[in-house]
Amino acid sequence: MLAVFKTGGKQYKVSIGDKLKIEKIEAKEGDLVVFPEVLLLDNGKSVEIGNPFVKEAKVEAKVLKQAKGDKITIYKYKPKKRYQKKMGHRQLYTEIEITKLG
Repeated sequence: MLAVFKTGGKQYKVSIGDKLKIEKIEAKEGDLVVFPEVLLLDNGKSVEIGNPFVKEAKVEAKVLKQAKGDKITIYKYKPKKRYQKKMGHRQLYTEIEITKLG
């Protein structure tokens, strides 16, 4: 089985057992999360395409961890003006494992 669902402004193509990092959602580690915005559902025999979402379809996942990503460095510089600015950022994310499609 295969599904495409939407969360955090992004679309993800998943199957059962997949682990992925998504934008942070409010859930604790070990919680079960349901994503109702399924765009496409393929069970091997037939394909259902939503308009915009597939009716009565959902993706269930288990929250593995809440964490911060790797640090990225932001550096701003303007020539001939003595302006320099250096900042860092670590994006929050949620790691999930897909448990059920349909």
